[in-house]
Amino acid sequence: MKSFVAASLLSLLPSVFSKTVTYDFNVTYTTANPDGQFERRVIGINGEWPIPTIEIEKGDRLVVNLVNGLPDVETSLHWHGLFQNGTNAMDGPGKVTQCALAPGQKMTYNFTINQPGTYWYHSHIKGQYPDGIRAPLIVRDPKGPYAKKYDEEVVISLSDWYHDENPPLLAKFLSVGNPTGAEPVPNSALMNETQGMPFHVKPGRTYMVRLVNMAAFAAQYFWIEGHTMRIIEVDGEYTEEAEAEMIYLTAAQRVSFLLTTKNETTKNYAIVGSMDEDLFDQIPDGLNSNVTGHLIYSAARPLPEPAFVDAFEPFDDFTLVPLDGEDLWEEPTYSFALEVMMDNLGDGANYAFFNGITYVPPKVPTLYTALNAGNLSLTPEIYGRDTNPIVFKHHDVVELIINNNDPGKHPFHLHGHTFQLAYRSDVDAGFFNASDESIEFAQKPMRRDTVLVNPGGNVVLRFRADNPGVWLFHCHIEWHIESGLIATFIEAPDVLQKTQTIPEDHLDICKAQNLPVVGNAAANAQDYLDLTGQNLSPAPLPAGFTARGIVALVFSVIAAFIGIAVITLYGSQELKQKKA
Repeated sequence: MKSFVAASLLSLLPSVFSKTVTYDFNVTYTTANPDGQFERRVIGINGEWPIPTIEIEKGDRLVVNLVNGLPDVETSLHWHGLFQNGTNAMDGPGKVTQCALAPGQKMTYNFTINQPGTYWYHSHIKGQYPDGIRAPLIVRDPKGPYAKKYDEEVVISLSDWYHDENPPLLAKFLSVGNPTGAEPVPNSALMNETQGMPFHVKPGRTYMVRLVNMAAFAAQYFWIEGHTMRIIEVDGEYTEEAEAEMIYLTAAQRVSFLLTTKNETTKNYAIVGSMDEDLFDQIPDGLNSNVTGHLIYSAARPLPEPAFVDAFEPFDDFTLVPLDGEDLWEEPTYSFALEVMMDNLGDGANYAFFNGITYVPPKVPTLYTALNAGNLSLTPEIYGRDTNPIVFKHHDVVELIINNNDPGKHPFHLHGHTFQLAYRSDVDAGFFNASDESIEFAQKPMRRDTVLVNPGGNVVLRFRADNPGVWLFHCHIEWHIESGLIATFIEAPDVLQKTQTIPEDHLDICKAQNLPVVGNAAANAQDYLDLTGQNLSPAPLPAGFTARGIVALVFSVIAAFIGIAVITLYGSQELKQKKA
């Protein structure tokens, strides 16, 4: 009896010592000039930018009271990398797990976090976060496996920066005037949302550095001259220690490493981030792809310029081993492939596709449909053709194959889970071939929530469908999200109906905007199988049209207008001369 009571009391200790951490956020415009080249309007919180880093401990409850103080656009917040197990409504993407907040509206995000690690939060609506609404979210674990191996902790963010605001960039990107789909190239790279970041250190100490790439587009190479980094965590998953001289982080990826400083203070060292120019269709004249900070041992010593690097040779994250030593999950019960491609549709713009479908949001948030569809919740069709819905049963072992039929690199992110990276091909390896006997899966694969897929290559991912909810899977290049490179995973919706509900203040956000909260993707609550009126992508191009043809047509039309203008100009001058 005594042992039972003692065990019961011990089980209550985490909740007894956990706390509630509350933030009151009013999303507002302000101005900033982070690269020192151009002051512009940015989206901040409570009139300030950069926005606050959220810091809590494992087991704490996070409460964010959000007000949309922007006068002209809607907003929402997503907690990148957090599973939201049992709180799917708090995940944040508009038209997926909630309605976005219109100007002047307010709502509360309220959930408990049991995942120690390095995360971040950002807007998840209309490509908004490149305008500034992004920041790290740190979940500390005082009893973590590496807690006694470092003296201090530091957070460093990497990001890219545009001098133009996102809405006009996005409008130009998704237009007939950009038929090849060339993404806007950032004007600058940033480190902790600035340039020239100082990192003051003491000799002979070990620091845990949490590195977060919050970019809209650019992956970055990262290194600290004269020092070795010892990786211990990626995307919230602890790993066995692995030494690295250089790290490559795609947009949305995170890594934590131990950094032990030298014993002498005779010099300082450059910290370098360098945007991956392979991602850019064209490199603008004068672009500086690097951002430099400094590891400062002595303020009296000069701050050196970074040394020239002959080649980028980053650490291969595929070789990481999870600290818990988890084996590759058993043979999948649900296996499918997604083919990545880019193409033009009938409006002339260039879109991104999974298996020939470019994402279009539904009229009713997908989570609300799943909760209200009864026995039809396991039927993919009710979620809409162009939400690209895929339904899993509870505890399915899912194998996802991504075949990148595109010459670009793509960082793919899964909400609600981390996945095992079972296999990643080289560049231009083509589609995954299960019958190729030379392919070897990792036996203790690393886990993370965002993975790089090589150009023309493929990856194989595995995860267990143990988190009932509606979870997006998408490329985390923000331009590709907005051009439709998204699939919707509906996980165990029958279990979801029995365990979760939507908070009233979330429903009120929709109702105040006269947005439907029940029904299928077309907002039909009478017949969930009738999708008449659902939101759909533009029609395909007429047969025979290509991006090159559209370019030729656009320039022909422009040339024709110029020609007419020239003829008109000369004709008017000739008439004036005759009158004279």
